[in-house]
Amino acid sequence: MNWLLKHLTIIDPSAPDNGHTLDIHIADGRIQAIALELKVENASVFEVAGACVSPGWIDVGVQACDPGYEDREDLQSAARAAAAGGYTAMVVQPNTLPVLDSKSEILYILKNTRHLPVDCYPIGAVSENCNGKDITEMLDMHTAGAIAFSDGKKAIQDSGLMLRALQYVLPFNGLIINQPLDAGLTNEGQMHEGLVSTVLGLRGIPAIAEELMVERDLNLLAYAGSRLHIANVSTAGAVARIRAAKAQGLQVTASVAALNLLLDEEALGDFDSNCKVMPPLRSSADRAALIAGLADSTLDFIVSNHSPINEENKKREFPYAEFGAIGLETAFAAARTALQNSLKIEALIVKLALRPRQILGLPVPRIAVGETANLTIFDPNRQWTFRTEDIRSKSHNNPLVGHTLTGRVLAIINNHQSEFFHHP
Repeated sequence: MNWLLKHLTIIDPSAPDNGHTLDIHIADGRIQAIALELKVENASVFEVAGACVSPGWIDVGVQACDPGYEDREDLQSAARAAAAGGYTAMVVQPNTLPVLDSKSEILYILKNTRHLPVDCYPIGAVSENCNGKDITEMLDMHTAGAIAFSDGKKAIQDSGLMLRALQYVLPFNGLIINQPLDAGLTNEGQMHEGLVSTVLGLRGIPAIAEELMVERDLNLLAYAGSRLHIANVSTAGAVARIRAAKAQGLQVTASVAALNLLLDEEALGDFDSNCKVMPPLRSSADRAALIAGLADSTLDFIVSNHSPINEENKKREFPYAEFGAIGLETAFAAARTALQNSLKIEALIVKLALRPRQILGLPVPRIAVGETANLTIFDPNRQWTFRTEDIRSKSHNNPLVGHTLTGRVLAIINNHQSEFFHHP
C-alpha cells in the first residue's frame, strides 16, 4: 500500500489539523506524512474535489446473520456493505444460529473476520439462545473478545434477568445493551400507533411500549450502579427520559437508527414493506425529538440498524412481511440528509466514529503522522441517487432505493487494505 491522498479536508476534532485541507501519504498501513502539496514517488494518487477524511466509522448492532442465516448475509458480504457505507468497523448482533452465547461462538466471529478490511467485534448474548430466561457466562465471552452484551433484536422482557445482567458485568465494567420494547403492549402491531396506522387499518405499536421499558431499565440501572446502552431509540418520550437520567448522573448512553432520523410514519402510506422496521418509523414529532436529542448529546451515536431479510420473507402482504431494512450502504447519507441543517459535519463524525468507540472502550483512530491508517474518505455535500446496483449486501430490503441523498462515501483505508468507490 502506497497512497498519496491529495487535497483532503481533515475532519477529526482530536487532530491538530482538524478543518485544514492537506495531503496525506500512507505506506505500509501507516500515515507517513501530512502536509501541503506532498510529492511522493511511485505512489498511487487519489484526488476528488470536495473530499474529506475522518477517522474510520464504526457501526454498532449489525445483523450479520453468520452463522446460520448466510442466505440473508454473511460476515464477508456484511463487510463489503459496511465498507461501501464508509465503515471500517462493525459490531455484530448475537442473533445468529447458533446464538453468540458462549466463548466458541465469539471466537468463530473473530477468527473468520481477521482478514477483512472492516474490523468485526462480537456482542455476546445476555441469555442462552436469546430466549430471555437463563443468563449466559458473560465473563467467559468477555475474556474471549465480546465487547458488550445484549439479546440483540429481542428486548429483554424479564426484569430479574435484566437486573442480574447489569450486576454480572460490574466486576469488569461491562456494558449491557437493550433495544426497548415491551412485548405485552405491542399487540402484534405492524407500525407506529397513530393517525396513519388508523387510516391504513393496521395495528399500531404504541410509543409507550418503548418508553415503559426505557423507564424500567433506567430504574434497574440506578439500583445496580452499572452501565447501560439503550439502542435504537425512536420516541420523544424515550429521549426525554434518557435526558433526565443523564442529568441525574446515571451511566446510560443511547443510539438512534439513521432511517428513523430521515423518515417518519408517512413513508408507510403505500404499504412499502421495506419501511416496516423495528423500531418502527414514528411520528414527525418523534423524529424532531430524535434530531434534538442528537444535537444536545442525549443520543450518543447513530447506527445503520442493518437487518437483512431475504426476498421471500420481505416481499409479502404488509402484515406478513418481516421487520427490518438493510442500511449499511446508506446510513451516512440518510443521516447527513436528515441532519444537514441541524448538525455540523464535525459533530456528525463524532457520532459515527468517535463516540461509539469511547463507549465500547475501543481505541479511537487518529489522523496523525505515525498512526495506523484507519480512515473514511467522503464528500459530505455530494448529492446522489441510491440505486439497486449500489447494494453490496446479499439482501436488498432498503426503502431508500430511488431516493436522492446528500453525502457520499468515496473510500476506506484500514488493516493495510483500501477500497475506493470513486463516483465522479
